[in-house]
Amino acid sequence: MPLPAVRAVSLGLRPYEEALRVQRRCVDAARAARGPPPRPPTESVLLSEPARPVYAWGLRGAPAEREAERLRAAGAGLAAVRRGGSVTFHGPGQLLAFPVLDLRARGMQLRGFVERLQDVAVRTCRRVGVMNANGRSPPYTGVWVGDGKVCAVGVHCGNHITSHGLALNCCTDLSWFEHIVPCGLEGTTATSLSHELGRHVTVEDVTEPFLESFQEVFDCTVVFSEEPRD
Repeated sequence: MPLPAVRAVSLGLRPYEEALRVQRRCVDAARAARGPPPRPPTESVLLSEPARPVYAWGLRGAPAEREAERLRAAGAGLAAVRRGGSVTFHGPGQLLAFPVLDLRARGMQLRGFVERLQDVAVRTCRRVGVMNANGRSPPYTGVWVGDGKVCAVGVHCGNHITSHGLALNCCTDLSWFEHIVPCGLEGTTATSLSHELGRHVTVEDVTEPFLESFQEVFDCTVVFSEEPRD
């Protein structure tokens, strides 16, 4: 039996912390769909553009106190999140995509999910004209254009339900990455679609190519849905 359509929930320009709260509601809905009576899984992909600069770190641990104060002094918020990876930047001009998928229902392993998510980002980049975008293997997970990382990938999976996902730099102010070692990878740099193409590429410009790529890679239909409520 084919899986039902994946809901696309578009939050637009929204504080990162709010996007995380909506993600939690999507995860709760997906888990509740497994309970009695039997119902098909409720899957979503949450799209957002961070309204303010934030440095977020995953399960590798928080920055030291002095480092945290330095990042705050730069004018950014700080957030600890339940995903793989170390510290990275989220901010205006970046497309955040949080797929909330049931890997058990899809017969998919976590490594395969990460590879597909990376493939979605590669196809999105190529759709907008960055033809030399390529994914890499751990510890360089993500999408790269030469030596510049254009898309970070970091996920969490609990009870087979995924959360977090990817952050694609569209017209991001790349100077924010100068304050950190992005994703803990020494000697690497960040880039953006705008930088690579030499023109301004907004999150809105990239949303449709992203959803087209998502449907191809995950073999699904995406339908827009309202933001879930408590």
